[in-house]
Amino acid sequence: MTKADIINEVAEATGMSKKEVTAVVESFMETVKGHMIKKESVFLRGFGSFIIKHRAEKTARNISKNTTMVIPAHDLPAFKPAKSFMEEMR
Repeated sequence: MTKADIINEVAEATGMSKKEVTAVVESFMETVKGHMIKKESVFLRGFGSFIIKHRAEKTARNISKNTTMVIPAHDLPAFKPAKSFMEEMR
């Protein structure tokens, strides 16, 4: 499913114009992205959470060159579905 598919389905379900729904969807995504960039999690009850996962610094090996390198600590965005959402998937 693409963003355009989401916009079409929401427009049909709500009776709003595609232009209005597009503005809402874009604003939602920008808001979530903005808070995650600021290292803040976003919790949507009954749906799930957009969280930041921290990865510690680690040493990795390049086996083709037989060298080691250090991968610095970094943060990754992640999504964790709500328990009720997971139960509906079963």
